Amino acid sequence: MKIKCIAVDDEPLALSLLTKFIKQTSFLDLIGEFSNGIEALGFVNQNEVQLIFMDIQMPDLSGMELARILDGKKNSDKTRIIFCTAYHQFAIEGYKVEALDYLLKPYSYEDFLAAATKAYQYFEKVKQNSEIQPRKESEAQPEYIFLKVEYQLVKVMLKDITHVEAYKDYVKVHLKSKPNPLLSLTSMKNMEELLPSDKYMRVHRSHIIALDHIDSIAKNTVIIGNHQISVGDNYKEPFLEFLSRWIS
Repeated sequence: MKIKCIAVDDEPLALSLLTKFIKQTSFLDLIGEFSNGIEALGFVNQNEVQLIFMDIQMPDLSGMELARILDGKKNSDKTRIIFCTAYHQFAIEGYKVEALDYLLKPYSYEDFLAAATKAYQYFEKVKQNSEIQPRKESEAQPEYIFLKVEYQLVKVMLKDITHVEAYKDYVKVHLKSKPNPLLSLTSMKNMEELLPSDKYMRVHRSHIIALDHIDSIAKNTVIIGNHQISVGDNYKEPFLEFLSRWIS
């Protein structure tokens, strides 16, 4: 990953040293250098700039003023600043505008690299978070399923399903919102795969229950509404594990 950055300093020698350090740092990509804040602001408004290495005391528009403008634009998460200045008294003010770091002149390449590495770690974390978020959204559980009922596909909200019961070559899907179950031409195995495992549990070869809809439990029987559902011997172990969490 390369970080797109610019250098801003009104002192030619300081700007030359700053651009030299940026160019010899492999993970930095220098896309602009400016001797005043106004030109730098115009460039940032027109281009994608991730990081600004910038002096504070400059004519017309100081580095601190530029930082406040960028902060006011609510793009501080996209464009971050490392201040480079000879005046240590600006340090506290620099942190108020959430500067990533503060280089005190004269600084060595070692000092510069430490600040640049801090920026790299910051943008690497931002990148990782942006990659994780869409993945979480894509993995979000569906809110409904479609079941084949007679000659049509019926949309059924998951939160409405209280339990599923095997019935010959069909399954009965019991719903909280309807007095009569839906009769669907599918298998219990298929239903087990369709329903989220953290919300539904198979407790018998003929029954899958919605954990959120359990009203009470008596010995090896689960009560959901007016229905009493037995827990089969082959399903007792995972059910007892769930029950231990439920009780605690």
